[in-house]
Amino acid sequence: MDFWVRAAQLILSLSLLIVLHEFGHYLPAKWFNTKVEKFYLFFNPYFSVFKKKIGETEWGLGWIPLGGYVKIAGMVDESMDKEQLAQPPQPWEFRSKPAWQRLIIMLGGIIVNVIVCFAIYIMVLAVWGEEKIDQDKMVDGMSVNPYMEQFGFQQGDRVLAVDGKKLDELQQLGGEILIFNMRHFKVKHPDGKIETIVLPEDIGNKMWENGAEKGTFDFRYYMSPADSIAPKSAAARIGLKKGDQFLKINGQEIDFHDQLTSQLYHSKGKKAQLTILRDGKEIEKEAFIGQDGILGVNFKKLKVSTDTSAFYTQNYSFGEAFVSGFGKGLRTMYMNVAQFKYVATAKGAKSVGGVGSIGKLFPATWNWQAFWTLTAFLSMMLAIMNLLPIPALDGGHVMFLLYEMITGRAPGQKFMEYAQYVGFFLLLGLILYANGKDLIGAFSG
Repeated sequence: MDFWVRAAQLILSLSLLIVLHEFGHYLPAKWFNTKVEKFYLFFNPYFSVFKKKIGETEWGLGWIPLGGYVKIAGMVDESMDKEQLAQPPQPWEFRSKPAWQRLIIMLGGIIVNVIVCFAIYIMVLAVWGEEKIDQDKMVDGMSVNPYMEQFGFQQGDRVLAVDGKKLDELQQLGGEILIFNMRHFKVKHPDGKIETIVLPEDIGNKMWENGAEKGTFDFRYYMSPADSIAPKSAAARIGLKKGDQFLKINGQEIDFHDQLTSQLYHSKGKKAQLTILRDGKEIEKEAFIGQDGILGVNFKKLKVSTDTSAFYTQNYSFGEAFVSGFGKGLRTMYMNVAQFKYVATAKGAKSVGGVGSIGKLFPATWNWQAFWTLTAFLSMMLAIMNLLPIPALDGGHVMFLLYEMITGRAPGQKFMEYAQYVGFFLLLGLILYANGKDLIGAFSG
């Protein structure tokens, strides 16, 4: 059931964004009296699920849900309509229009996606407000990625301020350190001591290289019995079983899941002493922990320790929502651009995900606030991705148009056709790679 709820949200979100993006091309094209032959949601090789011609434009629904398109007359695009391009240019064709008009047409979809992102954030804040957390009411504090402990963080810490500002969110903080290079943290330790922690200047790169960008800071979760044991894992080798309850590791009592993960992290390449409760009896086990710091135990759904009173909703007037939503849109834009320095690495290439990875971002139960918030994020992501100077993407067309406007010479038609082929196969390869990784991950667990 969770799969279908996520899938429905993903399809609805992407469908809305694709249609709005294509309208961003359609409207300026019509404004400049350019003929639009087709407007499609999804691709339709060989046949269409639905189509209807209204005026000069065929409106339709394709059967391959990988995007959408508008076919503008006289344009070298993914349709590769060479027959039309072999004819003399007509005044209503894309190629007959001034370069500045063609540039606006090509930028239209990207501009719409940016506007949609800002508009949705403003709407979400105005309607639902913003969920925040009061760290003072987090009785047990937060969990910390074990990598961050070397800088002075402890399991159960509470962050009072970041770069001089009060912290009112938690789970997104790791990503923001990565992108915005946040370094100064005012922290209250479990023993009540307040300390200022200053992270290194290159903390973003360090976190990325060591996998600390995931779960950097999170809520604390109570331990629960083992639900399953991964085959050929350290846990399997020492005979751990479903239902085992972890009491201690290396002599430390375990109340929270982060205490276990922290001790495992610091036991890499060494043996860890485990005290297990099984059938009412305490059992001592010794496990050799590999360099991945993984024991190989999956746990039943963990219960968060944070009291519900720690969560509150910040409501906004429309004016406040407009200002905050606009700021949120700018931050999202910056984050989408800044992340490329991490994506363009060997680890980044391995981290690329496809439709399945995007679908997992949506909650397992339908939540309109979460749906629209994620849709805003995806809208900006689509805008930035489409702006990449790759032939077959809007950014590729923009790149060639800027070249024409600067030099006064348009690239040759044959060159544009070959560039389109290269861009198409490049994108196809990326799509197959990303979604192939998702499939392999789904089957391998």
